[in-house]
Amino acid sequence: MSSDSTPYRESVHPAWRPGRTVPTWLQGLRTRPELLVVMGIAGVLNLWGLSINGWANTYYSAAVRSMTTSWHDFLFASLDKTGLMTVDKPPLALWVQALSARVFGFHPLSVLVPQALMGAAAAGLTYDLTRRRFGRGAGFAAGIALATTPIAVAMSRHNNPDELLVLCCVAALWFAVRALEDGRTRWLVWCGVCIGLGFETKMAVALFVVPGIALAYLWVAPRGRLVALRQLVAGGVALAVVGLAWPILVTLTPAADRPWISGTSDNSIWSLIFNYNGLGRVTGQTGAPGAGFGGGGGGGAFGGPTGVLRLLSSGLGDQAGWLLGFAVVAGLGVLVATRLHRSDPRTGWLIAVGGAFAVSAVVFSYASGIFHPYYVAFLAPFTAMLIGAGVGEALSGSAIARIAAPAAIAAGVITELVVLGNISGELAWAKPLTIAVGGVCAVLVAVQLSPRTRAIAMAVAVAALLAAPATWAAETIGHATQATFPAGGPANARAGGFGGPSGGGGFGRGRFGGPGRGGFPGFGGQGVPAPAPRAAAGSGVQGLFTNPQSHSGMNGFGFRRPGFGGAGGGFGGRGGMFGGDSTSLNAAVQYAKAHGGGAIGVESQSSAAAAILASDANVAGLGGFSGRESTVSAQWLAMEVRKGKLRWLVADGSAGFGGFGGDSRQGSRAALDIAGQVGKKVTITSNLTTVTMYDLQGKAPAILAAAGTS
Repeated sequence: MSSDSTPYRESVHPAWRPGRTVPTWLQGLRTRPELLVVMGIAGVLNLWGLSINGWANTYYSAAVRSMTTSWHDFLFASLDKTGLMTVDKPPLALWVQALSARVFGFHPLSVLVPQALMGAAAAGLTYDLTRRRFGRGAGFAAGIALATTPIAVAMSRHNNPDELLVLCCVAALWFAVRALEDGRTRWLVWCGVCIGLGFETKMAVALFVVPGIALAYLWVAPRGRLVALRQLVAGGVALAVVGLAWPILVTLTPAADRPWISGTSDNSIWSLIFNYNGLGRVTGQTGAPGAGFGGGGGGGAFGGPTGVLRLLSSGLGDQAGWLLGFAVVAGLGVLVATRLHRSDPRTGWLIAVGGAFAVSAVVFSYASGIFHPYYVAFLAPFTAMLIGAGVGEALSGSAIARIAAPAAIAAGVITELVVLGNISGELAWAKPLTIAVGGVCAVLVAVQLSPRTRAIAMAVAVAALLAAPATWAAETIGHATQATFPAGGPANARAGGFGGPSGGGGFGRGRFGGPGRGGFPGFGGQGVPAPAPRAAAGSGVQGLFTNPQSHSGMNGFGFRRPGFGGAGGGFGGRGGMFGGDSTSLNAAVQYAKAHGGGAIGVESQSSAAAAILASDANVAGLGGFSGRESTVSAQWLAMEVRKGKLRWLVADGSAGFGGFGGDSRQGSRAALDIAGQVGKKVTITSNLTTVTMYDLQGKAPAILAAAGTS
């Protein structure tokens, strides 16, 4: 394969046959029963009792509700139905959920079922991607490993955008492997399309798979390096066209005709891409969780200290770290076996998959910005693929496999014991099982045995290693996986991070502060009751789903925030996520409806989301997710008031809250202070609750004058 004219088929490993087309692969559901098992297990774990999760993350569910009422709001992913503020993510995942809600009616299951199906599809693609290089047994191991990864189950049952991101990136790798098989440009173009769709789902994290894919294709170069370079350019163009379509649309749309870009201070989509959702997440940014609660080691409080062992630490290891040792050693074993020979079809596969794994693992291990434990869901499929590759190599019976396979089992036992040691005595039965069965099977795999006996020993070893994470994953379906920070495992394993089950100090895996009100969302705070299902007009599905239990995710942090107008008044009120309890905000909504209507501005989008879900209220959060991320200008505020899109602002008399230690962000405080100074003050008393509102109708010139502009 030294020249461009050498047929690629001549360099293919003799034991490998070119893969079939996608339609034929779909027929494999019938001819490959193990694939049915993989997708069946994933489907059961992802769909069983799904309604218990209610609205899951109410921030995104509220946006979906608003997006179903207006195609303008749909296009720009506006949280509020007036179209004042976007969410702080690109729209693709929300588009899927909103389209489902338009077809089946706005209901928790119409939002969550697509996510669950994405998780099953990702497991199926992981199976096939691994099978193509290492055989059906390897594919089965990879698919099961992903389907039973706790955080993969949690995210498949949740409405955060991560599950679509995972599916897009797994699909991109699948197309890249197809390109390595036959050297056709179309596969790389589809690979670029999938990465672009991942970018439209969660921005730069989708690019983590690019280095490995590009390096793999340049190294293997099925039709020569010059042709490979041209093909990669074609894939890159496809990536750019798809991935930048929405950002460019936003950029070309005048600011007056679209919502403010949440998470920014300059209303620029590029700031959201490169700062808040980009380098700021990796290199640290003001307001990162590490700024408070003693994150240690430069790490965020949610992710624990940074470093080589971070992915095995409490709150991360029990989500996706159980078999990391197995995956790493298996990858190294394949590396030694192939010696990266271009003629070995495993080489390109290893560079592409291993590259995605390495980039993700390194970034997640050392990210010092905002880092949440559920981010490791992105790492899970690449870990599963390497596990499958290790199984496939072990079944080959080569001399290298007889060394690498027992080493991988031993490494898997070690990392699993580390994870088990961090979950405070849970799954006590797993330690002796892992040590005994893993040790015996490692010895059996190392000695010269018949292929059948070796396969049985390897299967038993992998089953023993998967028993604990699979059990942990199964416990996810027994409680609501909701709120901002979903996690797999039992109810007291939510989000990892702080204290034990009763909120003790340190990086335990329990809830923040134990059960009750006022905790971090998902850490034991009370949820917001889910509204009754509202069927889309003409959908005919009212009553199709049973009414879910009263669950929702945007629980109160229990902190109160300072605000404009008066001694520490805070936008949105107390008790909600960084301000805004339902009682005071509901009173404001009722007053506004009775006095001409119009959108009500509060500081936090989280508070607005709770009101939108509870009563379809016309409420907009003007300071970003927590009230600190977005900094709107007084000029923009005056423009929206002049257009009649914003009329009211709400404050209450709650005590001040300084935010996480070191968080100097002030959100939209300056602009809101100005609006509060010139607005007509209205005091409402309802059900022993006093609410202060400011009527801004006709106050646009006064806002500009107070801001020193005209």
